[in-house]
Amino acid sequence: MVDYSRLLRCFSFTASRDWLFRQSFANAGLRSVTTDLSHGDSIAPTTSMHCWIPKSPNRCKPNLLLVHGFGANAMWQYGEHLRSFTGRFNVYVPDLLFFGQSSTSEPDRTESFQARCLMRLMESHGVNTMNIVGISYGGFVGYSLAAQFPEKVEKLVLCCAGVCLEEKDMEDGLFKVPNIEEATRILIPQTPEKLKELIRFSFVKPIRGVPSFFLWDFIDVMCTEFVEEKRELIRSILKDRRLSDLPRIKQVQKLYLLASFFSDISFSIRCVLVFLFEF
Repeated sequence: MVDYSRLLRCFSFTASRDWLFRQSFANAGLRSVTTDLSHGDSIAPTTSMHCWIPKSPNRCKPNLLLVHGFGANAMWQYGEHLRSFTGRFNVYVPDLLFFGQSSTSEPDRTESFQARCLMRLMESHGVNTMNIVGISYGGFVGYSLAAQFPEKVEKLVLCCAGVCLEEKDMEDGLFKVPNIEEATRILIPQTPEKLKELIRFSFVKPIRGVPSFFLWDFIDVMCTEFVEEKRELIRSILKDRRLSDLPRIKQVQKLYLLASFFSDISFSIRCVLVFLFEF
């Protein structure tokens, strides 16, 4: 039997790729900052959020907030497409709470709390208005941010984010998984088998034949911290969720939805560029 733990101690492909992403973000004109959000009544005493922010923001450019979904940290979801945005926007790429270097002691797991923290983060960096792109779970957070702070959000693009879902949709068999607990096991994989399922659900043309060593490596680096907290985030999305309770947003004329059947994140990013630049 292969001792994967010994192999991982010798070399980590995931950690190496993470390091390369950090270099590419820095080379794209961004810097890594972790902000303490402890001030104020609405944020927990020990809440901090990490974000990649422009080294030298250009006041002539609009601001763009890129919000990631489940999986790895924000760099992995936007890294390959970052330079497509930085030429025309002041780009901000945060790690949501319990991802990357962001965390909180607050028990609230709703996307509305994530959105309030993001707003506090952006204000701390002097950003008063912004465009938002949200992928998957990040779309839920982005929609909540637009609903709570309509005067702050100019355009909103949701990629593969079913904000109109209801709790009963799971019971009615709308999803390819039988229940929310199975969804948490796939979205926060702890075994190569579950990670393979996540890959199949995430890409139109998923990579096949990936050695178990690489899968264990990814899990070890990206999926072993804040496991229960991330599961609580997923449970909170559908808990008592009803379409009739979904808040209306004033940016409806500037809200762009990329249907979830596109699935492939790379394809969705290319569509985002069209919506942001042409509309």
